[in-house]
Amino acid sequence: MANIAFLGTGLLGSAFAEAAAKRGDSVTAWNRSIDKAQALSQFGVKAAATPAEAVRTAARVHIVLKDDAVVEEVIAAIRGELSPDTVLIDHTTTLPALTAERAARLHAAGVKYLHCPVFMGPAAARNAQGSMMAAGPKALFESVQADLAKMTGRLEYMGERADLAAANKLFGNAMIIGLSAVMADVLTLAQASGVNGEDAIKLLGLLDLNGMVASRGVNMAKGNFTPSFELAMARKDVRLMLETTGKRPMAALPAVAARMDQLISAGHGAADASIVGIDAVPRP
Repeated sequence: MANIAFLGTGLLGSAFAEAAAKRGDSVTAWNRSIDKAQALSQFGVKAAATPAEAVRTAARVHIVLKDDAVVEEVIAAIRGELSPDTVLIDHTTTLPALTAERAARLHAAGVKYLHCPVFMGPAAARNAQGSMMAAGPKALFESVQADLAKMTGRLEYMGERADLAAANKLFGNAMIIGLSAVMADVLTLAQASGVNGEDAIKLLGLLDLNGMVASRGVNMAKGNFTPSFELAMARKDVRLMLETTGKRPMAALPAVAARMDQLISAGHGAADASIVGIDAVPRP
């Protein structure tokens, strides 16, 4: 039975703490709104009044907080209570540059710090599903690997570079947020066309999105814009979409149209539509 602490018991942190307690760990939790930590008492989680109190006897401390500023504030509050053997595991989505600076500073001070952001919601956290990434010293990762594996369906060690998990978390969230925006536009198109929204979303199941990432996405990353769907033709299709939706609010396609217009004006109309990413990748 491990003695662990969770700092931050919002939706994700509380799910992690509940799952850990159900696995038999001795869990103490702190949250700025103490009622959220106290609500976990039904699972055997002890609520602490301060972050320092929560970590006082913990072998592992899991941080699940809002942003870099709060992470820094809470780490400063617990530094004096961390034993030399305590491992500080930060699941917060943070800025890569600040994550790298924080890791370097803490490692230099002898603090065992790993950045381990996740792709999972509360339900996945309760059931050890979803994905977790880890970045930091390999030996430190290996010392807690088995414990982290109990928290997730998939555990990926990204490497020693401290900001790699932070960067990859942003990559993944960009895809999730971008896809949500495009699906919102699909639903707007469906509304404007008199088509049931659920039927429109089901249609997306006909598309091999993983295959698109593996083929078109890899070509984009290589700077290969050999046309299979010309930009000029794709722009025509976006025009049809915008004309169909009329004055209804759109989340993504108007910005896509504006970017396409820039590139067509620059002479790229015959290139593949994926050339919208030309300024982000090396060119042959």
